[in-house]
Amino acid sequence: MKSTSFIIRAVSGLAFLCALFLVAAAARAQGTGSVRGTLRDAKSGEPVPFSDVVLLRAADSTLVTGVQAAENGSFEATGLALGSYLLRVQDLNYALHRRRFTLTASAPAVQLGTLKMTATTTALGEVVVTGQQATVLESLDKKVINVEKDLGSVGGTAVNVLQNVPSVAVDASGTVSLRGSSNLTILIDGKPANSENSGTGQRLDQLPASRIAQVEVMTNPSARYDAAGAGVINIITKKQVANGTDGQVALVLGTGEKYSPGISLSRRQGAATWKASYDGRDQQFRSRSHSEQTAALPGPGLLRTSQQGTGFERHQNHEASLGLDYTLSPEQTLSLSAAAELERHTELENQNLTQQASEGPLLRQTGRQELNTDVLVLHANADYRRSWAAHPGRELTANAGYVRVAGEVPVTQTLSGAGTLGWKQGQAVQFGVLFAGLDYVHPLADGKSKLETGLKFQHSVNNGSSDMLLPSTTEPTVYTRDAARSVAYDFQELLPAAYATYQRKFNDKWSAQGGLRTEYTNLTGTVRGRQGGVALDYLSFFPSATVARELGKEAGQQKLQLSYARRLNRPSFMQQLPFELYTDPRNYRLGNPGLRAEFSHNLELGHQITLGGGATISTTLFGRFTDNAIQRLRSVDTLASRLSGAGLVTAETYRNFGRTANLGLELTWNQPLTKWWRVAATGSLYRSQVATNGASAANRAALAGTLRLNNNFTLTPKLDVQLTGSFRSNTLTAQGRQLATGGLDVALRQRLFQDRAALTLRVSDALNTQVREFEIDAPGLTARYYDKQETRVGWLGFTWYLGASKPAKRIEAAPQGGGGFGG
Repeated sequence: MKSTSFIIRAVSGLAFLCALFLVAAAARAQGTGSVRGTLRDAKSGEPVPFSDVVLLRAADSTLVTGVQAAENGSFEATGLALGSYLLRVQDLNYALHRRRFTLTASAPAVQLGTLKMTATTTALGEVVVTGQQATVLESLDKKVINVEKDLGSVGGTAVNVLQNVPSVAVDASGTVSLRGSSNLTILIDGKPANSENSGTGQRLDQLPASRIAQVEVMTNPSARYDAAGAGVINIITKKQVANGTDGQVALVLGTGEKYSPGISLSRRQGAATWKASYDGRDQQFRSRSHSEQTAALPGPGLLRTSQQGTGFERHQNHEASLGLDYTLSPEQTLSLSAAAELERHTELENQNLTQQASEGPLLRQTGRQELNTDVLVLHANADYRRSWAAHPGRELTANAGYVRVAGEVPVTQTLSGAGTLGWKQGQAVQFGVLFAGLDYVHPLADGKSKLETGLKFQHSVNNGSSDMLLPSTTEPTVYTRDAARSVAYDFQELLPAAYATYQRKFNDKWSAQGGLRTEYTNLTGTVRGRQGGVALDYLSFFPSATVARELGKEAGQQKLQLSYARRLNRPSFMQQLPFELYTDPRNYRLGNPGLRAEFSHNLELGHQITLGGGATISTTLFGRFTDNAIQRLRSVDTLASRLSGAGLVTAETYRNFGRTANLGLELTWNQPLTKWWRVAATGSLYRSQVATNGASAANRAALAGTLRLNNNFTLTPKLDVQLTGSFRSNTLTAQGRQLATGGLDVALRQRLFQDRAALTLRVSDALNTQVREFEIDAPGLTARYYDKQETRVGWLGFTWYLGASKPAKRIEAAPQGGGGFGG
């Protein structure tokens, strides 16, 4: 039916990409002052990723600059003045590697080739550590934040790690946002994380913080990455790089019955590295909530309702994984992994409900809501990497995987008081995703340029049901299915994509990157027995470009960068399929089959300066201009309010309307004030605009901001302390605003037994101020909602390190970088 249209559009898109290749390949320029090379294990020949490469002046050993090796072990430093240098490679798992080189007018570009790194087999306590990875490393298209030493996420998950990442905010409900937008693409090791949109991997709140090494933040991603979202966050987990057996065993205890055991082991022998891990979680949380609503209804006039609630939640999950990394040859590696995760979530809330119509009596009810979730996730991945020793930087990577999700989510609601009402909603989900990708990087002969291209494919099938069950009039404990309000749905989505980018180092000052991505979207969704399904078929193009200039090297290393990217927000199936999903007896969510993707133009102008003493200041001006904005709206369902017996009933749905322009300024500052005290701050101030639901009304706009201040103290050679404060101002929503919130975290770590173990204590939200509050002011409805989760928790963690896996010996100034945090 639509295959012909798809073929024509896909061919057109690929032809455009080929044209881009030809134009890019014809570009030529001259450049000076650079060094490049590749780090590889001396025995296995595998790449050595993420090592610090520090450049010192040969004459006096003063610091010039530093870069970090990529995942394939390659590194490159540009903008170097002519002269002699000492290159020093630092990695805790390898012996210190030094190399001298000289840049001359006749040979300004030095190619060091492959540097062979010798793995350390002695205990880490016998190794003199002279440096550490920089806290934040900035490249042409992303920031890389090292989080292994962060103490603010002990006992937590990836969500807690992201709370301390520059540009990223996490609210009390766990929603992750980037510069005010929660529309994000989140990856784990380059693969989609489980979210409402993708569901193709591990959930963030199930990934232990102890397994995370780095976080990559791309606010204006290149064409290599999925175009969905205001930006991309890639979470990189820890890897085994040294021979022998490595790993760790950990147990974290939290106040209020919270337990998190974990064990990870890896055995590397010759060409093979075997990996196995288990992570468990059994944690209980309490909560309080309060809401007040006033609605104008025909007949009774104004109807006022309030709801007081006390809640209990228990999160249980068990995840086990197995993996194999195998070196087929010094230039080829194959990785296989499989994991199974069982998640059980129980939620119980007791409610006191009141309602009163104009001039009417005050009616009271008590309610009880129970939610029980059982989800099984199975996923398998295969990755292949091919490099060419004779052509450093040339690389081919391929990956494929499959995810299967099966879940049961029954919700039971009972009410008593003025009349008796109850119901059950049973939800069942069967979800499968197949994905694959192919990426190729080819450096050009001039030594200053490279081309990158790739293909991506993702196909998902979602079959589910939502059954409404009502109590028998004669036996309230017996429930029968209400066929008129029960639904089953089918949803399929096909997302192939292709991209090409061209990157060029013009000279020691100028560099640029440009690319184009094309994505084809084909999705169909139906609710069986109902009209109003969704069917979309469209091809979109997403250009991106970045230009950077090095300047002011005499007064301090500086960088100026301008970037642009076109992005989209693709609605999820829950936002599009037209069936009711109740969250409590007075509120339900209804999909809109007419909802379409929103598109945005994103611009950034950034400046970074590295001062003496390791201080770095980064400033970024950014703008996001959105068409066809998706807004979440709540309204009164007058019919359901009359018939339900639960008083006021509201419906939440989604609509496209209007254009918005959001402009802002972001600042990060990182500096060691003394040998034992380092401070880092990140803040943003932006103009947040929301499209108003109505052609004649002007858009609403207001200033909003975030601030995070982090202090790290090395009080003794083995005792580290971290103090972190955060604040987020009021922010606009489509029909109101979310109120300000903030918190203070305190953590310390004591290393024990010659660094074979570590004891960590953390108090999250020490002042107990983190809360979620928002207001709604819509036609016929005003409301205020308050939700206080248990956020003040004391965490005590003990970790025993096996093999060469050990914590960093101390907190000290990084050779370069800025923003973020240490630990």
